[in-house]
Amino acid sequence: MHGIRQLRSGWADGPAYVTQCPIQTGQSYVYNFTITGQRGTLFWHAHISWLRATVYGPLVILPKRYPFPQPFKEVPIIFGEWWKADTETIINQAMQKGGAPNVSDAHTINGLPGPLYNCSAKDTFRLKVKPGKTYLLRLINAALNDELFFSIANHSVTVVEVDAAYVKPFKTKTVVITPGQTTNILLKTKSHSPNATFLMAARAYATGPAAFDNSTTAGILEYDHQEHKPSVSNAKNSNPSVLKPALPSFNDTLFAMNFNKKLRSLATTKFPAKVPQTVSRRFFFTVGLGLIQCSRNKACPGPNNTMVGAAINNVSFVQPSTALLQAHFFGKTKGVYTTDFPANPLFKFNYTGTPPSNILLNSGTKVVVLPFNTRVELVLQDTSIIAAESHPLHLHGFNFHVVGQGFGNFDPNKDPAHFNLVDPVERNTVGVPSGGWVAIRFRAGNPGVWFMHCHLEVHTSWGLKMAWVVTDGKRPNQKLPPPPSDLPKC
Repeated sequence: MHGIRQLRSGWADGPAYVTQCPIQTGQSYVYNFTITGQRGTLFWHAHISWLRATVYGPLVILPKRYPFPQPFKEVPIIFGEWWKADTETIINQAMQKGGAPNVSDAHTINGLPGPLYNCSAKDTFRLKVKPGKTYLLRLINAALNDELFFSIANHSVTVVEVDAAYVKPFKTKTVVITPGQTTNILLKTKSHSPNATFLMAARAYATGPAAFDNSTTAGILEYDHQEHKPSVSNAKNSNPSVLKPALPSFNDTLFAMNFNKKLRSLATTKFPAKVPQTVSRRFFFTVGLGLIQCSRNKACPGPNNTMVGAAINNVSFVQPSTALLQAHFFGKTKGVYTTDFPANPLFKFNYTGTPPSNILLNSGTKVVVLPFNTRVELVLQDTSIIAAESHPLHLHGFNFHVVGQGFGNFDPNKDPAHFNLVDPVERNTVGVPSGGWVAIRFRAGNPGVWFMHCHLEVHTSWGLKMAWVVTDGKRPNQKLPPPPSDLPKC
């Protein structure tokens, strides 16, 4: 349940070998949880290997009323990725051979690729609108590996919510959305039905050197009562009545940074920004790529028999064979995980400059233990090892506030003075800027074991993940209850 805080219900969080063992073929498991104090757009997806490529859907929590006029209609827009092959075979072969997996063959809008691909004109999402109305579009990026730019031809939109938290409204022609993020936008249609249709298009925002799916998915926005209705197949031609949006270039990091800096919490009496003003634990995590030494009986394509891996603070996470939450709850952690995850990089270097000569990663199942209600500040720093790249980091079990971000190396002496502790945006997934850093704060008031990982699935497969263990508080309502009887077994 992506983005659900799961207050004292960590058994229903979902990630395989973190809060539960996978549901076996022919078996079932009831996810029992109560949604407390949340409303907005979230989603659900499979959380093992690459199964979420097709196993996902929207999760909409309706409010009693909006902090803006009631929209005429609400429409979910879910972005996905499509392969012409079995995604499990793709990632398994890549992990065995030590290379990068094949990129997707198409992006999709609500499961449909749209008219800009060969032979897919009939597989196009259409949104019929009435003139002079306001529509609430609930954008969800469920793609596996691609951050996306999204725009509607000849229309501006107003951003009003991200990751199920309201923001100060602002207008934009293009939205940036990473895998794992949601964005609610208001679309005000034109006052009269124009003699045209408009493409709603999304394509990759890609910052790394690796190959990526550079295709464009599109849906069609069409007004009611149109006298002339062009065919979808004409979208590929220069038909003047099918208008295409102009999207930023695929590697426009400055646009992405400027868009994200516009996001601010409402910070009103009704919707306060509960950002921790003081901090009890500070962490500095590098996130990025590196090399993993392969065993002698495995031929890998990297130098000196290595393969590409990914890590946080140079630790590439090894998936255990027992769920971390079970091991923690029953006190049987020996041989499952260790509690020595480094709070800072063990080796300091110019993170966004020339990489060090040794880029081998360490591997292990390591966690950070936090006492209940710890006020955490975490700086996530991209590195240039192999290549600088944007990383959408998702934290389970909590929302956090994004108090600062910038390009280059984080400066602990200068940058904190510019942190926004008044109205920082509240999120559950944040893009670490390519060649930059982001600072977040959260209060660890939810007992359990909480996964934090890159939401680019290829990087998660390579080990860019870790977990936070939050201990029980003193009061009964601050303790994790026992697991349900139908919890899957490993």
